[in-house]
Amino acid sequence: MKSITEDDYRQRLLRVLIHIQEHLDEDLPLEDLAKIACFSPYHFHRVFRGMVGEPLQKHVRRLRLERSAQRLKLTDHPVIQIAFEAGYESHEAFTRSFRTLFGESPREFRQSRQPATLSKRGVHYQSDPPLSDFEPVNYEEPAMEVKRETLEPRRVVFMRHVGPYDQVGDTWSRLFGWAFPRGLAGPQTIPIGVLYDDPDVTPPERLRYDACLPVDRLLEPEGAIALQQIAGGDYAVTQHVGPYQQCSQTYARLFGEWLPQSGREVRSAPSLEFYRNSPLNTPPEKLITDIYIPLEK
Repeated sequence: MKSITEDDYRQRLLRVLIHIQEHLDEDLPLEDLAKIACFSPYHFHRVFRGMVGEPLQKHVRRLRLERSAQRLKLTDHPVIQIAFEAGYESHEAFTRSFRTLFGESPREFRQSRQPATLSKRGVHYQSDPPLSDFEPVNYEEPAMEVKRETLEPRRVVFMRHVGPYDQVGDTWSRLFGWAFPRGLAGPQTIPIGVLYDDPDVTPPERLRYDACLPVDRLLEPEGAIALQQIAGGDYAVTQHVGPYQQCSQTYARLFGEWLPQSGREVRSAPSLEFYRNSPLNTPPEKLITDIYIPLEK
């Protein structure tokens, strides 16, 4: 009976966590969230803190500030605009909260995380120290091939992992262990990873990742297995070939090289990874991961 109760609580909290991340720009009253979880407001607040590890309002505030940090990195939007989008009514209040979380002001954070300067040939230049006799540093990487793709929304079953991205293997094992006997996974299944957070912004122990398998029929949540719909929309897509641990290098090139020259901006939605082959029968250097980053129209 205990395991059933724990699973029920986790399902109800997961509904709330998904609702929060999909409505981060809106007011999120405690009473409304408690209703989604089928708790009284008083008990919901305590259950949320106990199971998530931080109070509700702190959780919402952190997600909004982390999203602001991503926008400081990836856009040239004025700081005051980013502050308003995060729900702050003044530059000063936003700066105080931002400094408390990240240890530096929004301006300092932006300056320290600007992508490397690129020449028109796509070559990185050293900029510190700015000596005139420095030669371009060519990383001898092949040109990055990026295509734009429009995805349709898709229904998935998933398990959530919270923690370092390089520790998601156990979550995948549990998900496949549940899905195979039910005929929901096979050789043609393309697993999908949903990555909500930027490791440069969010502490490793708070990173959110959903291990997903697409499904074409309605299912009931079961234990740690839940259902959601991955949003459709425009994406920039590039292919990473090699160990999963090196995907961060491809992300760095995608955000640092392609995005600034693309004329596009990143949409406030998670990145996706489509795993085209399996680490169970593929050498690490031949693993293929299609990386999708969401774009504004």
